[in-house]
Amino acid sequence: MFARLGRWCHRRRRVVIALWFLALLLGGAASAALGSDARSEFTLPDVESRRGVDILEAEFGGQGAGESGSIVFRAEQGVTDPQVQEQMDGFLDQVAEIDGVDTLANPYDEANAQQISRNGDDAGRIAYAPVELDQDVTFEDAQVIAKDIQELRPDIDGVQIELGGSVFGEFEPPSSEVLGIGFAIVILILAFGSVLAMGLPVGVALAGIGVGSLLVGLLSNVVTMPDFATTLGIMIGLGVGIDYALFIVTRYRENLRNGHGGEFATTLAIDTAGRAVTFAGTTVVISLLGMLIMGISFVNGLAIGAATVVAVTMVASLTLLPALLGFVGEKVEVTRWRGLVAAGLVALALVGVGLNFVPLMLLAPVAVVVIAASFVYAPLRKEVPRPEKRDVRQTAAYRWSRLVQRNPWPAAIGGAVVLVLLALPVAGLRLGFSDEGNYPSDTTTRKAYDLLADGFGPGFNGPLMAVTTLPAGTELADLEPISRALGETEGVAFASPAVPNDPEAPTAALWRIIPTTAPQDEATTQLVHRLRDSVLPEATEAAGLDVAVTGSVAIQTDFSDYLAGRLPYFFGAVLTLSFLLLMTVFRSILVPLKAVIMNLLSIGAAYGIVVAIFQWGWGGGLIGIEGAPIEPFMPMMLFAIVFGLSMDYEVFLLSRVKEEYDRTGDSHTSVADGLAATARVITAAAAIMVFVFGSFLLENDRVIKLFGVGLATAVLLDATIVRMLLVPATMELLGDRNWWLPRWLDRLLPDIAVEGHVEPPAEPEAEPEREPALVD
Repeated sequence: MFARLGRWCHRRRRVVIALWFLALLLGGAASAALGSDARSEFTLPDVESRRGVDILEAEFGGQGAGESGSIVFRAEQGVTDPQVQEQMDGFLDQVAEIDGVDTLANPYDEANAQQISRNGDDAGRIAYAPVELDQDVTFEDAQVIAKDIQELRPDIDGVQIELGGSVFGEFEPPSSEVLGIGFAIVILILAFGSVLAMGLPVGVALAGIGVGSLLVGLLSNVVTMPDFATTLGIMIGLGVGIDYALFIVTRYRENLRNGHGGEFATTLAIDTAGRAVTFAGTTVVISLLGMLIMGISFVNGLAIGAATVVAVTMVASLTLLPALLGFVGEKVEVTRWRGLVAAGLVALALVGVGLNFVPLMLLAPVAVVVIAASFVYAPLRKEVPRPEKRDVRQTAAYRWSRLVQRNPWPAAIGGAVVLVLLALPVAGLRLGFSDEGNYPSDTTTRKAYDLLADGFGPGFNGPLMAVTTLPAGTELADLEPISRALGETEGVAFASPAVPNDPEAPTAALWRIIPTTAPQDEATTQLVHRLRDSVLPEATEAAGLDVAVTGSVAIQTDFSDYLAGRLPYFFGAVLTLSFLLLMTVFRSILVPLKAVIMNLLSIGAAYGIVVAIFQWGWGGGLIGIEGAPIEPFMPMMLFAIVFGLSMDYEVFLLSRVKEEYDRTGDSHTSVADGLAATARVITAAAAIMVFVFGSFLLENDRVIKLFGVGLATAVLLDATIVRMLLVPATMELLGDRNWWLPRWLDRLLPDIAVEGHVEPPAEPEAEPEREPALVD
């Protein structure tokens, strides 16, 4: 099937390229017409905070249940200064009329006097107006509303006005992936010395993530997806897309050098490397879709979005790439000085775009000038000398493998010890959501957060609510013991009296609770559990009420606890399925078992580094973050992505080792030969991944930074310690036992030849006449 697919795409290259171009056009048109509906919804099963939200919606008209932000302002002369009050009152009235704003509580209304600070040095100088949005407001709608509010904001001497709440958080489309592309160009040229061998993987990856991102935007209209699902998809798709295409191009060039013609070289590359790409890509998709086990819409959206982009980039590598190879032909081996210089200038220009450094950006038009000058200046048209072809057994990778194989125990133990030491911080992992105090200090969201903390206390940024339904005949006096117990609880700065939904005949009541600590502090999480486990059960025993603690912090606590409880099921499902797939492909029990264990070690080490930096704050100042809990979906996301990517390298390396073993029957030399044959391409692919993921440290969003560090470190550790130390060492120790499989199990397993044909089929006597190459 793979051989037929490669041959068909090569021969029908114009049709294939036209279909991909049509997919981009139709996807763009559909996206423009339908738009996207990204939103970060935490839809939980039957947990206490969800029950509280349901009561709020049913009895209080959804109070506190919708997306909300705030307008926070500080006046040096006092917020009740007549001039300040007149202008701010008019401004708030205008905001209340903005389309999409449901309610706004004006602090100048007599009923909302508590919204003006009364204590501390800033007493009377800080006030806030809570802004609740309509329930159907999307992330993009909220950004428009925030922009409208900023435009209405009055300019008053001595008055600072800020927008609080993540819903109004400043969002800038990421540009760091452009930086990753720039580094990828440089790495590919240095590794392979060919502009076309560089350009094909980058072009195919961009086409794949282009169509995949459009598809994710369309899917967001039917599947709940968080606002950064597309960013995550681009990050992963760019890395795997370049890698997949790179492996196929490398095998294609190898086939050309072995004397095969263009069409047969393409067919053979798809029939060998293409199989490995399919299996590796499928493993990544399965790992990502394994997150559907968690049963949460927010997580489902991330899984479906990332898996969609990966799947499309994989299809691009198997279809669009062989079509492009049909146009390029043997020119992939030819690089002229003009192309090399121009590519280098373009790479530097892309780095300039990623860093927002204008002088480097200006190198892009210089590249065009170089190409134009080559028509006059002949030396630029000369071919760059090709490096001499070396036997794989003369490479540094082969010599390294033999060195490790001569000292397998020290290599295996040393590599494992390093990974275990790096993983030790995982023992202190605390799952939770970082609050708005982690936004960059120059953003309006962070400034509003700090103003509220200064004026009302750190816990004011994460209020809790206790809510309950009331049986008929309940008097408000019956609720006073609950109010008193809440106010006397350790960790509570303020607890309001019971607020009925109907003063005359109440059927429900709520209490507003302000903690003494910030939303992300562990003490606040402990307060939520203390209220639920001891304070409220004791206070409500006499009245027989069932009080639910809810609010954003309580919802996040339940979300974290729920995910933590289901993580073992997710890990078990992904590990078991991956083991079974690898066992089927490589006809071995020990090879997939080692792969699973080593991948767990590298993932654990990446977790440890993430905890040390993002939770403990080690070196956080260098990347602009402060210590905070690790977002609860991060371990799951990193596991799914990193495990899938680790399996990529495992498949590409072991498929080549298995190919050599089937050909020679020597378990020792096959390891060294397989490692030597794939070392350069795996190293280049890993370096690209590291730079692509590492470039996301330049983003302002803490979540994206965390993803970048976690993925970059995991890939780096996997491509170095695991691939260069643990794999050759353990395979040397096991010898022929690597490929042992009980006969009864061998008969039960389907035959999947991921390494393709060891002996290639006979090459056709004549190929169809190749069309002229488009690139000189």
